[in-house]
Amino acid sequence: MATQALRTKEYETIYVLRSDVDPDTADKVQARVADVVERSNGKLVKVEAWGRRRLAYIVAKQRKGVYVYVRYLGAGALVQELERNLKLQDSVLKFQTVLLNDHVDASSVAVDPEEIKFQRLELPAEAEEAETREKALGLVDFGLDSPRSRHNYESPERVEEEFDGDDGEAAGRDKTTVKEGEA
Repeated sequence: MATQALRTKEYETIYVLRSDVDPDTADKVQARVADVVERSNGKLVKVEAWGRRRLAYIVAKQRKGVYVYVRYLGAGALVQELERNLKLQDSVLKFQTVLLNDHVDASSVAVDPEEIKFQRLELPAEAEEAETREKALGLVDFGLDSPRSRHNYESPERVEEEFDGDDGEAAGRDKTTVKEGEA
């Protein structure tokens, strides 16, 4: 048993569920996580539901996701099995596992039973901002700082100013005029 204690590591995994996930599906994912940790002789230390948050970038056409934090003890095989199970869940958009501590004595870690209870996700329904056809096609001006704004495109006058030389001639052109047939 001493060798088992030496190889025990502490990990944390954060997984992101679709923002429109129903509580039953979220419960199934949470139960699967707990089951994988238990089957792999791991030990749950902490579970937190962080709620719905905005994603840094669009993932699978989702702008928001439901974040869940799980901290646990176990071996490296536990992490592989947990991540494999998260990949199989359609409602999981992303996940990331981080090694917190390389050598942990599992018997010395006290676990508060309240901290490992999976809370049922009761998220209020989110009012979806309906994107109009004009916005989807880029026909609406989004403001001066928007990347799709018409203001970011150069006006013909400004383009001409950039290519003009000091004397008004187009930059890069030979100032001598060539008559037709002389070249």
